[in-house]
Amino acid sequence: MQLFKETHIDFIGLRKIAFIVSGIAIAAGLASLIFKGGPKLGLDFTGGVEIHLKFDQSPSIARIRSALREIDLEGAVIQQYGAKKENLILIRCGVERASQKELIGKIDKVLKEEFDEENAFVLQSIDMIGPKVSGELRRKAILAIALSLLGMLIYITWRFELRFAVGAVAALAHDIFVTTGALSLGNFEFTLPVIAALLTIIGYSLNDTIVIYDRLRENLKTYRKRKTSLKHVLNLGINQSLSRTVITSLTTFFVVIMLFLKGGAVLHGFAFALLIGIIVGTYSSSFIATPIVYSWGKGGMREK
Repeated sequence: MQLFKETHIDFIGLRKIAFIVSGIAIAAGLASLIFKGGPKLGLDFTGGVEIHLKFDQSPSIARIRSALREIDLEGAVIQQYGAKKENLILIRCGVERASQKELIGKIDKVLKEEFDEENAFVLQSIDMIGPKVSGELRRKAILAIALSLLGMLIYITWRFELRFAVGAVAALAHDIFVTTGALSLGNFEFTLPVIAALLTIIGYSLNDTIVIYDRLRENLKTYRKRKTSLKHVLNLGINQSLSRTVITSLTTFFVVIMLFLKGGAVLHGFAFALLIGIIVGTYSSSFIATPIVYSWGKGGMREK
């Protein structure tokens, strides 16, 4: 299936504009992070408490949140899990260890006042997440992203050339910075699912880049003997891959946007990160990765 029959977009010629746009996007995200004192870390990375409740009937999440607002916990994560007939609710919130028992008592009180006897509940379990565990999770999350980028650099250098690897990893780092900045601007929490989304973005963006690189490698072999300019060869490769890239991205985008709209508040951060990552990853494969290859190797073929 071809979305575009034939295109002649000068991606390489637009590289300076693309670099400026990317720079502005990254700068805006960094400014937000600096202004807010760093990323807004979720319970996974800060420590806190998880409370598991079982209701007699299916409870209203909105009513639970309304009740918790009275004790300043409107930002707590509230989700229903398990089979629907089990009526299980999970409440997650950050709190100092010294006040955990007091908090649990307050939650129990306001929920009993809200539901009274119409929907009784029992406290099934309480899980404490200490700062040591959350600190270890934070270090592992950063290490996972760093090692994935290093692994990509080694793999693409082996599969293609060093200049291709540098372009791809620069594009991946660009995607992570822009998505992280967007999460900060959107005031989303950084949780383990969001880290999973960032790792997914790395794999998704790399897939687009590899498809384009494969086409570029074939074109470089074909046109090298014809003394065609490197700029023309790279633009040709991107344009030849454009239809496939856009179709793949749109297919994934429509799925993720439904997840964002219908998946509930718990999945908003995860889905939002994927939405931004799909858009930015598609853009960076053409406007960041390949122009870096051009800037590195433009002396190797005749320029026009």
